[in-house]
Amino acid sequence: MQQFFPHGIGPYLTGGLLIGAAVSFAFAMSGLITGMSTVFSSTWSYFSRLSFFQQDRFLGSRAWRLALAIGLVLGGALFLFTSAHGTTFRTGIPWWRLGVGGFIAGFGARMSNGCTSGHGICGLGSFQLPSLLAVLIFLAAAIVTAQLVAVFGGV
Repeated sequence: MQQFFPHGIGPYLTGGLLIGAAVSFAFAMSGLITGMSTVFSSTWSYFSRLSFFQQDRFLGSRAWRLALAIGLVLGGALFLFTSAHGTTFRTGIPWWRLGVGGFIAGFGARMSNGCTSGHGICGLGSFQLPSLLAVLIFLAAAIVTAQLVAVFGGV
């Protein structure tokens, strides 16, 4: 278990409970699901005139979703300044791989009508069958990808 939870299970359990409580609170207050791909799309509705971003489902909820997006960025910044002791997090992954991975993840989120957080947290929490199928596909793809990276050394 130590290899999977190097800091113990406490931080992961606490984080999961906080995310679940936040998503539940947002749903109780607004009646809307807080999936991150919808937050992304509704925020883009301020800047893009493409018909996709101008749908009523984005326009009608974009103010609070923008506030949520800003809160996510500020929360990350707060963590960096309070927990990182002024150090910068770095990765050994080249920028182009991060860009390709981001594009693939974004494309997949759009194709599956939501991202892993939206389907895994919000969709499963509301017992939606399409979300269960999406999560199973995400999980299978992650397992296959991890095995390929392990076999081929991340090439």
